[in-house]
Amino acid sequence: MEILQAIILGIIEGLTEFLPISSTGHLIVSQDMLGYYDTTKLFTVVVQTGAIAAVIWFYRRDLVALVRGLLTGDKTAQRFWMVWILATVPAGIAGLLFDAKFEVYAVTTTVAWALIIGGIAIWLIETYRKPRPAKKPQLDTISFKKALLIGCYQVLALVPGVSRSGATIMGGMLAGVDRATATAFSFYLGMPILLLAGLYKLLTGDVSAVSGGLPALLAGLIAAFVSALLVIKWLLHYVSRHDFKPFAYYRIIFGSILLLLVWLGYLG
Repeated sequence: MEILQAIILGIIEGLTEFLPISSTGHLIVSQDMLGYYDTTKLFTVVVQTGAIAAVIWFYRRDLVALVRGLLTGDKTAQRFWMVWILATVPAGIAGLLFDAKFEVYAVTTTVAWALIIGGIAIWLIETYRKPRPAKKPQLDTISFKKALLIGCYQVLALVPGVSRSGATIMGGMLAGVDRATATAFSFYLGMPILLLAGLYKLLTGDVSAVSGGLPALLAGLIAAFVSALLVIKWLLHYVSRHDFKPFAYYRIIFGSILLLLVWLGYLG
């Protein structure tokens, strides 16, 4: 049963990590509903590396080309890595300084309010800040200033329920980046943040504190990898033709339902 629960949670993680609906929020609520034991939030953090592994696999050829370009002195590749590092720094520093402090807010009520407020923010941005259309991501259009702004918006994801992808994609759109490029850049930004967070948690945490231990954790990682791989391609196709308003409505409705369930005493 614990392995099955971990697989279900892994699927939920993979399906929600790159959508602007908060994978961490969904995991916190799902664990509460399933009665899955994860007191130190080790599973919640580590399982995200399965989803990020899917991104690395999906972009493996691009990543190899970018690394090769960096080593051979290609100006475009060098500029990409500088932009990428600049956008990664704010959340990296904030995570080291404040992540432990925000663990106390990893409860359903916080998630619910973050979902609702974030949903309203997405609706407002999509309504009044329409980005220029783009069928394919154009990462070379991201300036250093825009990268820093996106990185600062990513810090908001420390609050459970905000959504890292939602913060970076909407932050990119607010900075003047088109929807497709902001989405692709969000994928790249997730690589160092989630990989390092997962590795740090795994090295400093206690795997025995997770229901099912290491086998359950591995099962969750594999499930997250497979489900995330399915979502990435679909999302890139979706954003080239549609906006994020449906996700805004989902966040507001889901958050409201969670608040009702907390009020009725069904969730803690």
